[in-house]
Amino acid sequence: MNDDDFLGFAPPAFNPAEALQRLRRELRELGLAEREGVFERRGCAIARVELETAALKAGVVKRPSRSSPEWQAKTLRSSAETRDFVADLKKRLAGWSDRDD
Repeated sequence: MNDDDFLGFAPPAFNPAEALQRLRRELRELGLAEREGVFERRGCAIARVELETAALKAGVVKRPSRSSPEWQAKTLRSSAETRDFVADLKKRLAGWSDRDD
């Protein structure tokens, strides 16, 4: 079977504006509060997202820190990458204990 011929079905085109709204909602559901594009837990920056022309620019901290967080940047260009970003963040949040904040 040819990859181009998938029975006439194709995934929907990635819409960064809609994906940003969906991602914001999912991050709030994880218990994070949004302040100026940065999502925090108990005053510590955890993640950030912003809209680019054809993608989302996202970042997550290596460790929660109140003073100067170290960011790991990522560009999200598809719905699958957005879902993976949220899944990875859920794992990180579960791994960080309250004393890491």
